[in-house]
Amino acid sequence: MTPKTLKKNLLTAMRNQLPILIKGAPGVGKSDIVTQVAKELKMNLILCHPVVSDPTDFKGLPGIVNDMAEFLPFGELRKMIEAKKPTIVFLDDLGQAPAVVQAAAMQLILARRINGHKISEHIVFVAATNRREDRAGVTSILEPVKSRFASIWQLDVDSDEWIEWALNNDMPEEIIGFAHLRPALLSSGKATADIVNSPCPRTFASAGKMIKAGLNDIECLSGTLGEGCAAELFGFMKVYKSLPNINSIILDPDGTTVPSEPAALYAVVSALVGKITVDNVANILKYGSRLPMEFSVLLVRDGIRACAAIQNTKAFIAWSVQNKSIVL
Repeated sequence: MTPKTLKKNLLTAMRNQLPILIKGAPGVGKSDIVTQVAKELKMNLILCHPVVSDPTDFKGLPGIVNDMAEFLPFGELRKMIEAKKPTIVFLDDLGQAPAVVQAAAMQLILARRINGHKISEHIVFVAATNRREDRAGVTSILEPVKSRFASIWQLDVDSDEWIEWALNNDMPEEIIGFAHLRPALLSSGKATADIVNSPCPRTFASAGKMIKAGLNDIECLSGTLGEGCAAELFGFMKVYKSLPNINSIILDPDGTTVPSEPAALYAVVSALVGKITVDNVANILKYGSRLPMEFSVLLVRDGIRACAAIQNTKAFIAWSVQNKSIVL
C-alpha cells in the first residue's frame, strides 16, 4: 500500500476496532502514519516498544494483595485497563521483540485480558515491524501473534506522495527537485551491516533538514544518504545554484532563459513552486508555458499542492482550458 492508501484503510480499521499489523522497510513512515491516524480520529495514543520491554510490562508485576499473590498492572498496561476514551495501543518494532514478550502481548491483542485484568473496551491495537530482509534485528513474529491481527498490510514507498508530503512540510526546494529527478532513490536503500545510512523517505527528510540548517557539504550529506546518493544530490545542488534568479524569472517570464538539461528543469520547477502564490501565479504559469510539456504539468501539479488557492485564479483557469486534455 502507498502511504495514503494505508492511512485511509487504517482510519477505517480503527473506527471498527480491527487490530492491524503494518510491515515495511525502515524509514518508510509506518510510525508517522499511525500517529496521524490517532490525531485525525482524536484518539489517545499509547506507544509501546516491545523490543525493550519485559514480559511483566504486559503481565504486571507480582505482588501481595490481601495475603494473596497477584500480578499488579503498571505503566502502559494500567493505561490500557483504565482507558476512558478511544485509544490506539501502538506496538512499534514488534518483530524485534523477544518471543516471550510477543507471547505476553498476544494475550492482550485477542483475549483482551491477562492475569485476571481486562483491558478497556476503548482499546484497539496496531503493530508495526520491519521485514526479515531489512536486517533490522527482526527474527520472526510468532505465528499465533500474527493471526491475532485482523490483517497484515505492507507499506511501500511512493515518490509522488513523498514529494507531496515534502511540499507541505517545509522541505527545501533542492531536495524536492532532486526527488523529482531521481524518484527511484527514495526506495533504493539496501540493508547492510556497515555503519552507513542509505536512501529512504526518512533519510531524504533528514537531508532536507540538514540543507536547511546549512550542513550541505558532501561529507554531511553522505552521512545522511550514503555516498552515492549524496554525490548525486550534491551535483544537483550545484545545478540549482547556477539557475537564473528565481525572482527575475517571475518578474520577466518571457525574457528569462529556459534551461535545456533535465536536472536544471527539475530545479527551476521546484524553485518556482517554492515561490508560487495567488499574486504571482500568472507570471509563473507564463514562464511554465515555455517549458517542455511534462515540466509545465509538473509545475502546475506541484503548484496546486503547495498553494491550493491558485486554482481559483484567472491564470490557472485559463491554463486549465488550454490544457483540458491533461489530467493533473
